[in-house]
Amino acid sequence: MPFVRTVLGDIAAEQMDLTFSHEHIIIEESFVTMGNKDFILNDVEKVSEELKNFYDAGGRTVVDTMPAACGRNVIKLAAVSKNTGVHIIVPTGIHLEKYYRPNHWRYFVTEEELTGLFIKDITEGIDEYDYSCPIVKRTSHKAGLIKLATGHEKFTAHQHKIFNAVVNAHLQTGVPVLTHTTDGEQAMEQVELFLKLGADIKHIVLSHLDRNKDLGYHKALMQTGVYVEYDSHFRWKNDEDNWTYTLLEKLLPDYSEQITVGMDMARNSYWKSYGGAPGLNYLLTNFHQQMEKRGMKEYLKKIFFSNPQRLFCFNKP
Repeated sequence: MPFVRTVLGDIAAEQMDLTFSHEHIIIEESFVTMGNKDFILNDVEKVSEELKNFYDAGGRTVVDTMPAACGRNVIKLAAVSKNTGVHIIVPTGIHLEKYYRPNHWRYFVTEEELTGLFIKDITEGIDEYDYSCPIVKRTSHKAGLIKLATGHEKFTAHQHKIFNAVVNAHLQTGVPVLTHTTDGEQAMEQVELFLKLGADIKHIVLSHLDRNKDLGYHKALMQTGVYVEYDSHFRWKNDEDNWTYTLLEKLLPDYSEQITVGMDMARNSYWKSYGGAPGLNYLLTNFHQQMEKRGMKEYLKKIFFSNPQRLFCFNKP
């Protein structure tokens, strides 16, 4: 039976129910937040308030996307899940270089060591200190996802090491993979490298693709079988076209089983519980209304239910 690994344990894929596919639930004070306090999301009470409202509105699962050693706090993520009843899928993996100090250990460990670290996060439990301390204290809370990220530039040797370690862990454990693309760039290059390394493309999702306005590029990506995640729907300015909806209108008729959506609210100024906007429930209100208005209501079940359930399950026991 297909299963999904949440912070509180494994569940059957169908238990995910309504799912947001790219979120930031906890971001602890770290190198990430030193330059911008807007990135701090570490108040369990406030985060729980927002997710309780999400649960009351029908939401059941969120995919957290803060990987190892850049603000992840698995203890707080578990507390939020217990407080709210919301399933939270927690990642391992490595984020963009800019979220780590220039002398971070990510640059010095070997591919084999990195693979082993990822696998232990997935099969044994995530370190309570998130690898910020020389003592590793593994919790009972396991990673159910593995993440990597690339920027505008061509892949570096270091990024190739990350790719190799991620695919190694993916193949050995069956864990699904989520990637960050910067403005939707280097997406095809990611797919080509995943295929070259033997990854299961049907358990990989590329994020933030709707910042790329090239419809042909999206179609070419879809034809590989990979999933995409869109989250710019509320970010387009009022005086410009909303390309998220444009892409959905053009792509859903042919590729409805490969598209997911999220909010990607990595700033506390987006959270209503922090006094910001639009709030996590935007996808359940404004987005739903726009989809219905544009004649795309029939696709909502796939976007929020069946697609995430296929994508985020482990592809082997």
